[in-house]
Amino acid sequence: MLEARGVSLRIGDAAILDDVVIAAKPGRLLAILGPNGAGKSSLLACLSAALRPDAGEVRLDGAVPSDMAPAELALRRAFLEQSPQLRAPFTVAQLARLAIPRDLAPPEAERIAIAALNAVGLSAFAERATNVLSGGERHRAQLARVLAQLEAGRSLGQPGWLLLDEPTASLDLAHQSAVMAAAARCAAEGTGVVAVLHDLSLAAAWADDVALMKQGRVVAAGAPEPLLTPTTLSALYDAPIGVGRIDGALVVAPLHRRGADAPATAQETDEAVPLVSLGTA
Repeated sequence: MLEARGVSLRIGDAAILDDVVIAAKPGRLLAILGPNGAGKSSLLACLSAALRPDAGEVRLDGAVPSDMAPAELALRRAFLEQSPQLRAPFTVAQLARLAIPRDLAPPEAERIAIAALNAVGLSAFAERATNVLSGGERHRAQLARVLAQLEAGRSLGQPGWLLLDEPTASLDLAHQSAVMAAAARCAAEGTGVVAVLHDLSLAAAWADDVALMKQGRVVAAGAPEPLLTPTTLSALYDAPIGVGRIDGALVVAPLHRRGADAPATAQETDEAVPLVSLGTA
């Protein structure tokens, strides 16, 4: 498992995370949800060992990831940051290959790179320079890099964890679905996937588990459907949120309407789901 045990984090005078307890499981996709400033990205950075918490601990399959050597950690988890930076003009294929260690034979490395580009729909862009890509294309190229890193680790005998910070940001609807499908395939193959998402409908469609965060704390966690209700989400976001179904799938949207005299209220017919701490859920 990938766990945060009582994790707290301060940056300057600001308390970013406050006694967070959360556990992600292999073979499942956990979506971390919540308003801006809730601490979602900071929690994911702590889980990845990009940040070290001020209190509490993170455990990756029983080990402390921040104590691992960088090469070992790279084999154990692949982390896509919210805004990864790339200054050198690599091609898309070169970027994917950067994540593959030299321990792998060249044919295996090439297979992994090609599969990663196919997974994000960039196989036709393999020889294109990353600095001429659109923002959404660059984001998918970076996702191909971490998918290649993940698969390389698995080829070398490591179980692997995939950590994604807003992986669908700047993508159109078709590519949002493609990215989430790639993450779900990783989970189906036994990888533990943790993704910070802002699109609640995507979380409802693809996540096996969700964790709701507010003001640096996990306030509820569990299966998506019992938690993604108007009552719970309206309290989480301090705004009226509606939840409906289209072809059986949950769809989540704000209820403010242009020209309305007063904000709409959340649907009152749905059963309320109280916000509870993860430790007592």
